[in-house]
Amino acid sequence: MTTFNLPDLGEGLPEAEIVSWHVSEGDTVKTDDPLLSVETAKAVVEVPSPYSGVIARLHAQPGDIVATGAPLVDFRDADDKAAPAAKAEQKKQEAKTADTEPARNDAATVVGNVPTGGGMLEETAIAGGGRRRKGGRVKATPSVRTEARRLGIDLADVPPSGKNGQVTSADLANFRSTAAKARTPRPSPIPGRSESLRGPRRAMAKSMTQHRDEVALCTIFDDADIHEWILKRDFTARILRATAAGCTAAPALNGFFNAQSMSHQPESRVDIAMAVDTEDGLIVPVVRNVEEMNLDQIRNEIARIKKATIERSVAPQDMINFTITVSNFGTLAGRYATPLMVPPTVAILGAGKLQHDVVAVMGGIEVHRRIPLSLSFDHRCITGGEACRFLAAAIADLEKPQ
Repeated sequence: MTTFNLPDLGEGLPEAEIVSWHVSEGDTVKTDDPLLSVETAKAVVEVPSPYSGVIARLHAQPGDIVATGAPLVDFRDADDKAAPAAKAEQKKQEAKTADTEPARNDAATVVGNVPTGGGMLEETAIAGGGRRRKGGRVKATPSVRTEARRLGIDLADVPPSGKNGQVTSADLANFRSTAAKARTPRPSPIPGRSESLRGPRRAMAKSMTQHRDEVALCTIFDDADIHEWILKRDFTARILRATAAGCTAAPALNGFFNAQSMSHQPESRVDIAMAVDTEDGLIVPVVRNVEEMNLDQIRNEIARIKKATIERSVAPQDMINFTITVSNFGTLAGRYATPLMVPPTVAILGAGKLQHDVVAVMGGIEVHRRIPLSLSFDHRCITGGEACRFLAAAIADLEKPQ
């Protein structure tokens, strides 16, 4: 008997919620077969089976929240005499496997060092747990299967267009686009009914509790005059570029503070967590190495990561190890705020709703567009002077014509 414990799905995530099982007790599975779908603090990911064998026991049910490292599944070896039927079925499935390739560990994009098989992988759509049953098999290369796992797509649901009924990368893209258009919104909370927080809202509750308990919060406010902008768009991209400029002027705000060791660690990379409001709650993907990008590159990366976030296909590794945060809450409403950073980071820049303000110009007055800015920082390790230098540099970058 072998027990598979919930792996770390994203560097330090403490738990995950079981969304659905793709297998039932008594099912025979092979390495790489989809085992279950789980929701972490930010994303839904599919966990593949790390072993071949017979499912002896499922330790959790859909809706259960399981701690990282806790038991998920017990496997019984298919050679176990107590399961002759399962053994025969496994041999039958293995005899039908078409191609062979060297073994590879490409499941690492989902669950770390979970072993995987190689070759043309064929998924048998016979598992339980509410999974749709379909005749025949699904054929796909390991790279397509890995991409499907990352996107949380069940290959059995994807219409194939490749040779001999093979699912291709283009099929995944088409299915993903169609699914996004057909997705129905999550039901609104029911007044008078108490519901447990899950997914992004549960993560928000924990991170904000940590902020309350640890951070010495201070916020400063100012405005950036964008009257001279040549292109009247790209607000988010310009704000991210301005944040990188602020980090160059005041590196202390771009990094981490360890309260236990009383140590402050500035970073040279500028990996900006960008808060995105979704129907499931606030999700915060990361735009990495912004200091190395031009405006077009920042714009393209924002578009890509926003789309993935809204579709809940953003990978867990794309939401960790950020060095500073931006909240563009002004796209909804609000001029100024006291945005809260997530420890161990030490700063967050909030951008409010664009305003047309009357400003004094050379003895007269004009109406200019301005972006209200709110910079919160952890006063345990960041001085007011450092915060002001950061904000001044960000404003100077925002006020450039382009």
